[in-house]
Amino acid sequence: MNATHAAQFVFFAKHAPFNRMEPAHVLWMLERMRLAYYVNGEVIVSPEQGVVDHFMVIKQGMVQGEQNIAGSEEDTCMELAEGECFALGALLSHRPVANLYRAVKDTFCYELPAEDFHSLLGTSAQFRDFCTRRIANLLEQSNQVIQAQYNQTSGEQQSLTSPLSAIIRRAPITCSPESPVRQILERMHELRIGSMVAIDEQGRPLGILTLPDVLERIALPQIDLEQPIINVMSTKLTSLSPQALAYEAALAMATEGIRHTLVVDNERLVGLVTEKDLFALQRVGLRQVGANIRHAESIEVLQSAAADIHSMAHNMMAQGVAAEQFTQFISTFNDLLTARVIQLEYNASGISTSPLADKLCWMALGSEGRFEQTLNTDQDNAIIFMVPEGMTADEVRAQLLPVAKRINDSLEKCGFPLCRGFVMASNPLWCLSLEEWKRTFMNWITNGTPEALLHSSIFFDFRALHGAKGLAEELRQWLLVAACDNSRFLHQLAENAMSIRPPLGVMRDFVVGKQHKLDLKLNGITPFVDAARIFSISAGVSHTSTIQRLRGSAAKMKVHPSEVEAWINAFLFIQVLRLRHHDVAKTQGSTDEDLDNLIDPKKLNELDRRILKEAFRQARKLQSRLTLEYHL
Repeated sequence: MNATHAAQFVFFAKHAPFNRMEPAHVLWMLERMRLAYYVNGEVIVSPEQGVVDHFMVIKQGMVQGEQNIAGSEEDTCMELAEGECFALGALLSHRPVANLYRAVKDTFCYELPAEDFHSLLGTSAQFRDFCTRRIANLLEQSNQVIQAQYNQTSGEQQSLTSPLSAIIRRAPITCSPESPVRQILERMHELRIGSMVAIDEQGRPLGILTLPDVLERIALPQIDLEQPIINVMSTKLTSLSPQALAYEAALAMATEGIRHTLVVDNERLVGLVTEKDLFALQRVGLRQVGANIRHAESIEVLQSAAADIHSMAHNMMAQGVAAEQFTQFISTFNDLLTARVIQLEYNASGISTSPLADKLCWMALGSEGRFEQTLNTDQDNAIIFMVPEGMTADEVRAQLLPVAKRINDSLEKCGFPLCRGFVMASNPLWCLSLEEWKRTFMNWITNGTPEALLHSSIFFDFRALHGAKGLAEELRQWLLVAACDNSRFLHQLAENAMSIRPPLGVMRDFVVGKQHKLDLKLNGITPFVDAARIFSISAGVSHTSTIQRLRGSAAKMKVHPSEVEAWINAFLFIQVLRLRHHDVAKTQGSTDEDLDNLIDPKKLNELDRRILKEAFRQARKLQSRLTLEYHL
């Protein structure tokens, strides 16, 4: 390697994806690259130049990509800095660029001929992965850095992202369903195992017996030990495929209160995963926390469980759990805790035994409704009910509001701050019958002003959390029919969504506020959430999570899956930054009330700054799609 290539090698080692490529592949690329110079204002590549013939990496200076869509200059420009590459999409598709790229200061670019670019794709797996899954690849690199940082302060943890096939420790121990109970108990004792699975002749699981079952179903009832084992087994089985991830088994154990998950492939039992096989998070197992919540008889116990949830969250960050799974965990356990608070207050107030017991549903709204909670989540909730015969809606409301107030106050004690806008079930405005909710939504859809729709948007994210869930499902189906074809309503939602822009500047990296910080929630997450909500309503998608809304709407919108996944990965990265920000603040002693979504971009490492810029660019692309769909 000559001196020139050595200096170039040092430069490329600082930037993705070259920092992960084989040195021989990087050297091969350097030998074929040339350094080009562009003066301030010079066009580097444009649609008019035809099929792109070079892959370009910025060595020094800055390049501005000008998008060919209607809108203001700020809305149509993106900025590329040192180490970033461009024209990837055009090179992969053998087409001209869609945007014009211009030097905005004197700029040097390394350029690799298209023919060599495609050769490198074939020889370097790391380069190919980056080029075809750009933001996903960067996100994975960032996640590995995060995990390494956390592992410096955390003990070794088994990864929640491992497939169950990698966790299975041995072949499952099974028996015939007709085997005598006595024989199976003797075998379990001999083998020192805590469970036995009965299978049929094809290897399909029929039932499971665990040690707790022995006491409850055999010892205490003093049953006949010569009867078939299937008579005393649990036949309601929870099973997952070998390809399912550990976090899915952990969630099943936590929500269903079980210790074992069957691993089934093509209906055949291939393994058994236990709680001990998975992991222990700071010596607190997921099933244990779930059991503590379900069996809690006081708010004090639930306060302790809320602290355990925060401990689990920290360790999940250490394990490198992806944002999508992480927020599923947080939402699942917060749901369990909230449902238990509700049940305790219903029991104390007599609601559980009243005519209202099976006629009301507690609904989650906002981020909780979208399964996107972080460690900084206030309350957004509501009640929907059916009016029992002989009562009026006002009479039902009079009974429910005091109970809802106690629930809101108890949730606050468990770490969920009261909503400052009073969007809570204890507000008479949001404790409504099914018919009242339909009238409320219809008024927003047909008569709502832009300002009213701005404040009501989180109500469109509702989902059932506790009680008569069919009421919320009926409301959702009615809403999709009522709203999907109302062009005026959707246009107003789109106009509101475009009022919040990703904080990218034309002549600098980020547009920051007075504190020189970015609001990751308002300017980062919100553009994705708002656009996904609009697309899902228009497409008749019933999902409430932003990710599922985008995926579910893609076909009707005729958006390529790769484009949708780029939006989703961008959204997830911003969520990752929020989660890390909250976790660091919590470990430093901040209270729930102190947590915010403000970060200083200058304190991010180079990789995270680069991904954040790319994430904001994806938000712009998503808003550009919104602009085209609704002619804004």
